[in-house]
Amino acid sequence: MEFFRDIILTVDKRVFREHPAKRRSLIPYHFEEKHSCYKVRVTYEELEELEKALSDSRPTQGQSPQQYTVKVSAQVMDYIQQIWKEKLQKLQGISLKIEIYPDATHTSSALVMFRAQPGLSRPQCVRLDFVRQQFLTFYQRTASDLEVTSLRLGPHNLEDLKRKFPRLLFKPTSSKDTTVVGPFPYLNQLKRFLSPKSQSFRKHPETSVPAGSAASKPSPSQDESCPICMETIKDEDKQTLRCKHSFCKDCLKTAFVYKPICPICGQLYGVLRGTQPEGGTMTVFTSSSPLPGCERHGTIVIQYHIPSGTQKEEHPNPGQPFVGVSRTAYLPDSSEGRKIVKLLRRAFDQRLTFTIGQSSTSGRNNTVTWNDIHHKTSTGGGPTLYGYPDPDYLSRVREELKVKGIE
Repeated sequence: MEFFRDIILTVDKRVFREHPAKRRSLIPYHFEEKHSCYKVRVTYEELEELEKALSDSRPTQGQSPQQYTVKVSAQVMDYIQQIWKEKLQKLQGISLKIEIYPDATHTSSALVMFRAQPGLSRPQCVRLDFVRQQFLTFYQRTASDLEVTSLRLGPHNLEDLKRKFPRLLFKPTSSKDTTVVGPFPYLNQLKRFLSPKSQSFRKHPETSVPAGSAASKPSPSQDESCPICMETIKDEDKQTLRCKHSFCKDCLKTAFVYKPICPICGQLYGVLRGTQPEGGTMTVFTSSSPLPGCERHGTIVIQYHIPSGTQKEEHPNPGQPFVGVSRTAYLPDSSEGRKIVKLLRRAFDQRLTFTIGQSSTSGRNNTVTWNDIHHKTSTGGGPTLYGYPDPDYLSRVREELKVKGIE
């Protein structure tokens, strides 16, 4: 799950008016000069070095640390801390800290604090919010794929299972059962591994046939195991995807019911459908007022409304009520903006725009939240306030939609 990509950093030219020598900091990087800014392409690792070079050498006296706090599911956060520990460390870097605390008001929740040291410069301030947004994206993607089940592992050694299934989190309980948390394909793989049929197969392998017989020489297909059930794929039961990964037909069919993506590489097959509650509306109209940074165009205004209702089987807490939401988003009324709004309409119709979960702002459970397609909900304030100007927003949201098969 590699979620870091090359970053386009927008640097206002005013940064160099008081300190012209700082412009040399851009030389090692690929950058493009625009009317009022420089667009610098950097990797995530290079971002911190560049921000140091652009920052003032002296910290601002008396400035208190800036921080953000987000309330999340304790179970999902426990999974991330144990399974994706390296990703979490890579996300925070060395100048920022991500601290996790238990929530005193809700035992099922945790508080994630994003903290920087006193003397926070403007570039570091922007990066702190960038880290928070990247974390929320990573958190939502992880949470949307997680399932929880209780299994009786029998005679299997827990440490052996942890090594065999590194994407699963095993938590023994006081009973003989063990709570297992992880993505559906890996949980299904574990269940097949623990099934009596699979155990019998391992106890009586075909390789016990005397050496030299025809049956002791496996064909190439016998050497290939299904990544889901881990049993040998029979020729008549084999299905190979365009990405060249092969599975048992029944295993792949079951996985595609959950989500039409390759269980190995995540390549999308077919039309992705989300869990957005039904009955919502998406209304689009235009305004002649321009957005900051898009002065040559008017504004496309999108109004979403998802009414409150009762959760279904596909939602986190079936049968319980959920709180609906109304949201307004903005796009420039340019040729590219009009293309994006058509793609956003497809995402809404495929129930991908919203989901039911825990709000990252209020901390409320059982509420309608955004589902990993970023929208501009403010007309101004820049990226840190989810507004404009943001010259790279349209290309970013197009990439987010492409990942979901909408292009």
